[in-house]
Amino acid sequence: MLELFVTVLAALFSVVDPPGAIPLFLAMTPDYTKQERNDTARNTAFWFIALMLAFFLAGTYILSFFGITLNAVRIAGGLIILSSGYALLEGKFGESRAINDKVKDEAMTKEDISFAPLAMPMLSGPGSISLLIGMYSENPEWSARGVIIVAVLVLGLSIYLILRASPMLYRVMGVAGLKALSRIMGFLVMAIGIQFIIQGVVSLVSELAG
Repeated sequence: MLELFVTVLAALFSVVDPPGAIPLFLAMTPDYTKQERNDTARNTAFWFIALMLAFFLAGTYILSFFGITLNAVRIAGGLIILSSGYALLEGKFGESRAINDKVKDEAMTKEDISFAPLAMPMLSGPGSISLLIGMYSENPEWSARGVIIVAVLVLGLSIYLILRASPMLYRVMGVAGLKALSRIMGFLVMAIGIQFIIQGVVSLVSELAG
């Protein structure tokens, strides 16, 4: 179970990439007080956990309703994760999460940005959602699913702590440090995406052959 926890947490952390969100988080909260920024970080983590658990628990039912197979999710999700990883390698975190200038300008005028655009689409998106749906189907025992839920909770806590400490982390690491970290994450994310695609293709071929 510990191995599953570490594997899930590492995969989700790489795909979500909370450190990559630091510059955008600070850019969207320039006039916030320390308390307001901390509250936004807490609410963002809450909404992230709620969204991830909702898709984790209901994802397979949604797929069944639309007649989408798990292999299709693996292949499509793998392509999205691969694209996101490539964007991280290029240092384009915002672009990979559909955060453009229009979204940033809208965020500057909103009273609460914790749900949108911070929790979604900046942190949770198609890549992390497809990853969790795949994990739900691959782990039918509820003991294993419970471990995955704990990993999501720990990741949410990590997001809160990282966003809360974002001003200090930005000063310590700087733009260059954050971009270097994002590129490392990008490589890992691309590997996860390719693995997802391989699993989907191999499973699909096995089904057709059988």
